[in-house]
Amino acid sequence: MPSFKLHKMLLPRTALGEIDTSDEVWARDLAHIRTSYGRLVYLAGLRNPDTGRYEHYGSATAARAHASRTLKHIHEQVFNEWVRHPLERKKSDIDLYITGIDQVDRAELIDAWLRLTPYKNLVPASIQGPERQKHISDFEAILGLLKNVYGVASPDPCA
Repeated sequence: MPSFKLHKMLLPRTALGEIDTSDEVWARDLAHIRTSYGRLVYLAGLRNPDTGRYEHYGSATAARAHASRTLKHIHEQVFNEWVRHPLERKKSDIDLYITGIDQVDRAELIDAWLRLTPYKNLVPASIQGPERQKHISDFEAILGLLKNVYGVASPDPCA
């Protein structure tokens, strides 16, 4: 799988048209994540569920608004790339993501995904309509396959 490259032309620019170096830091952070799905998990994890703002540990107080806007933009970009991938590529990417998770029983992971539907929280708030639904339906189709692969009978309603 090719490594992720955040295109410099898509990064927000300063008033003089220069790329903010902090934006390049985020691009480098994302480049270390091997999977598209993993990048979505990472970016969605930076979004505060109470405020909807993105919060990055390296952002100074004065730069938080800029950081939030930039991370929102990057999240939207990564999601739009993800949603355009064919189902087979998404499945391979998720398989790679799963193999990178240590010390988790695969069947328990798939059971948790079926019960908790964390994939629904990976969609940027600005994405509505067909793209949101395509992501959810594609992921649920992949979960159906993974459920069989890992021998998950059905989500445990008591868990």
